[in-house]
Amino acid sequence: MRTIRLTLAYDGTRYSGWQVQPDRLSLQQVVETAVSDLSGEPVKVAASGRTDAGVHAVGQVVSFHTSSSVPVDGYRWGLVTRLPDDIVVTDAVEMPYGFHARFDALRKRYRYVIYNSRTANPWLRNAVWWLRAPLDVTAMQAAAETLVGTHDFRCFETNWPNRSSSVRTIFAAKWSRCELWSPWNAAQSSTASPALSPQPSTIHPQPFLYFDITADGFLYNMVRAIVGSLIHVGRGKWTSDDLRRILESGTRSDAGDNAPACGLYLMDVETVVDAERIAKRLAKTQIPEDDSNDD
Repeated sequence: MRTIRLTLAYDGTRYSGWQVQPDRLSLQQVVETAVSDLSGEPVKVAASGRTDAGVHAVGQVVSFHTSSSVPVDGYRWGLVTRLPDDIVVTDAVEMPYGFHARFDALRKRYRYVIYNSRTANPWLRNAVWWLRAPLDVTAMQAAAETLVGTHDFRCFETNWPNRSSSVRTIFAAKWSRCELWSPWNAAQSSTASPALSPQPSTIHPQPFLYFDITADGFLYNMVRAIVGSLIHVGRGKWTSDDLRRILESGTRSDAGDNAPACGLYLMDVETVVDAERIAKRLAKTQIPEDDSNDD
């Protein structure tokens, strides 16, 4: 038997999330069907992060065991014609047998993207959260820093409890801005004639606002609840002290609503190959599955 690790990028818009669900199209179902077709055997695929409905990925890590002789590059390129256009394999690596994308993940990084503009961009409607009101990013960053460290984050978990523990460690949380990538922008280049009647469409010269958060794990809807809460800070309704109080209260209703799924991306996953841990796992007759999702 062999273990293959794939890195996937996908647009989660039309999927019910990663995990297989009855009567709904899931990413896991589509990926497993493609891998099984290529390998010629039934394959069960495990993911590092069970992303929720509508959530995207840039660096989702998955793994599966196979007795197939398909070379590792065969999975990288052979899946191109077996997967839909909204799922892409960006890397394929053969790992020591027993490696598991979920249980051997050390930390994950999610990114939430906001388009902070007076007017919406129709081509971005499934890729960002459009917010037209000005946001105080300095205040949002100060509030985000109160979350760094090891805490009980159940106030940001939907339908708590979903897992045995809601204690997680956040290693970094940072807001940043960047400029608009402009193939749809009516303004022309400096070598061409100026655009007709140009209208200001943004409230900031860098309208993309994004939030990177890295942790050893995430609770269900945790990132979206954090972003929804930090937006209250950016609008001047809450302060860093309010966010600290909400964290200490442990009450979901005290925190903000979940930000829309369309702006969330699983960016990358750091994994480890620990021979002793893998050996202990393989020695068990069954590996207990965690049925709850990430964000």
